[in-house]
Amino acid sequence: MLLNVIRRLGIFALTVLVASVLVFFLLGVLPGDPARAQLGLQASEEQVQALREQLGVDRPLPVRYLEWVTGFFTGDMGTSYATRSPVGPQVLDALQVSLLLVTGGIVVAVLIALPLGILAAVRHHRPDGMVFSAISQLGISVPNFLAGLLLIAVFAVTLSWLPSGGWAPPNSGIDFFRHLALPALALGLVNGAILARYIRAAVLEVMREDFMRTARAKGLKPGAALLRHGLRNALVPVVTVTSIEFANLIIGAVVIETVFVIPGLGSNLIRAVANRDLVMIQSIVMCVVILVLAVNLLVDLVRPLIDPRLRISS
Repeated sequence: MLLNVIRRLGIFALTVLVASVLVFFLLGVLPGDPARAQLGLQASEEQVQALREQLGVDRPLPVRYLEWVTGFFTGDMGTSYATRSPVGPQVLDALQVSLLLVTGGIVVAVLIALPLGILAAVRHHRPDGMVFSAISQLGISVPNFLAGLLLIAVFAVTLSWLPSGGWAPPNSGIDFFRHLALPALALGLVNGAILARYIRAAVLEVMREDFMRTARAKGLKPGAALLRHGLRNALVPVVTVTSIEFANLIIGAVVIETVFVIPGLGSNLIRAVANRDLVMIQSIVMCVVILVLAVNLLVDLVRPLIDPRLRISS
């Protein structure tokens, strides 16, 4: 088990290093000049060249990469081309906001997916089970931004129960939850519907296994057999899918942050792209990559705890 953890940590570190190379060089070779984008078309070539030297974009890519990656992993993410201020504090503040939003979305998704997926599987031959499946299919077809706009129209504009946008820090108490409710719900509804489909498929597969028939033959009712023996086995593929859904939540958060005017990674990324602020873009993308890889690593370490058979195979 310890060797498996060490091996996976090594793979994680190597993947992060390769990702940093890809992120930097793919963004670095994109057409366009940050200095020209800031000064405009009317600036002289001498002014543009002076700003290139000031920003450091006139140096070779490998030199800039070594400086950036060394600084990134030591806490110095560089200086923003647009604001001329350190990137690190801006990215970390936005990362905290996005993590809170994504965590809220995960909670909403799980609260929706677990009962909906299990009921759709247990009652799949009955009309209400078909209704549960239809609800999950409908949820999959609704984009995140449309769900957000509909929630704003109902709960913010019509009922005036919740704010339509903005953000409040966690230490603001109830105001924080009021600002988090709609974006987390918009983010979690669609992903909850997707996760419910996977839970339904996993539970249906487990219900057909021999050990479930044996449990029922010993006198357990179907629901009790599922709770005592089936759900733990069904959780293995669901946990794996949840790690994939986490990446979808991060991507969906970009749109939701724009709809609800939330100062997270997504809104900062869109602003950095508009300003061609490569240092900011690279740092944000790298933080997202590390976050997704860390969640996948955590899932790989948790799966053997859920299913002891995986300890032997690993």
